[in-house]
Amino acid sequence: MSETKANNDTLALKEDIVRAIKNVFDPEIPVDVYELGLIYEINILPINNVEIVMTLTSPSCPAAESIPSEIEMNVKAVEGVNDVNIELTFDPPYATDMMSEEAKLELGFM
Repeated sequence: MSETKANNDTLALKEDIVRAIKNVFDPEIPVDVYELGLIYEINILPINNVEIVMTLTSPSCPAAESIPSEIEMNVKAVEGVNDVNIELTFDPPYATDMMSEEAKLELGFM
């Protein structure tokens, strides 16, 4: 497979992964976790293993277990994804300036 085709395949897979993540919402906020800025990194490793580095709005978030597991389940359902590893971090800590413009508008921050 050519390097260009491999890069295009990886970009397409990443777009599918982002779409899958956008189906996960913080139960207390009517905005998806991607637009909230909770996803720090999406890495596609060899054989389409996916590593996601993310945070939560706070370390004591009541959805601390449900959000990462829902993200993992949605991403595993993406065609072509082999395995998913979620790494939860609080460095840097979450701040509202990490939200997309769309999320800020939705929540009245703009």
